[in-house]
Amino acid sequence: RFLKEQRISDVLLWTCLASLPPAFLQLALVTHANRAVGIPDTLFALGDDVVLTVLGQVAFMPTLVLAAKLCPPGVEGTLFALLMSSYNAAGILGSEIGAGITKALHVTESNFDNLGLLVVICNLSSLLPVPFLGLLDEVSDASLMEPEGEGEEPRERTS
Repeated sequence: RFLKEQRISDVLLWTCLASLPPAFLQLALVTHANRAVGIPDTLFALGDDVVLTVLGQVAFMPTLVLAAKLCPPGVEGTLFALLMSSYNAAGILGSEIGAGITKALHVTESNFDNLGLLVVICNLSSLLPVPFLGLLDEVSDASLMEPEGEGEEPRERTS
């Protein structure tokens, strides 16, 4: 009920910000700081992965809600397929860009000198969409209005 009353852009902003501290914990794994406090690498990596996966799913939910609001009746399946295709394409593009940055920083299976910098760059890149979150409010507000008919003023949707 709480999330239902929140603006989509706010939910995305807070999940993005909440994912930064766990993501930056990867630096502790890279520098082996986790071993200094007695946390094994495997446990540390798995815990980090679980938290980030849950936050990623929470961040994806508002996207589905916005798509449902904007979707015309009868094309729900097509819109969902398009949304999933876009999501998958963005994942592939992100992986390719990450590989390019890895290569540019000369991080290899035997050279970890710039691995910490790579982790920082990758984690900070998750903030790139933040300046555009305001656009979601405009789209979301517009989706709550539906036209009555020709020449009539839009009225607020009830569902």
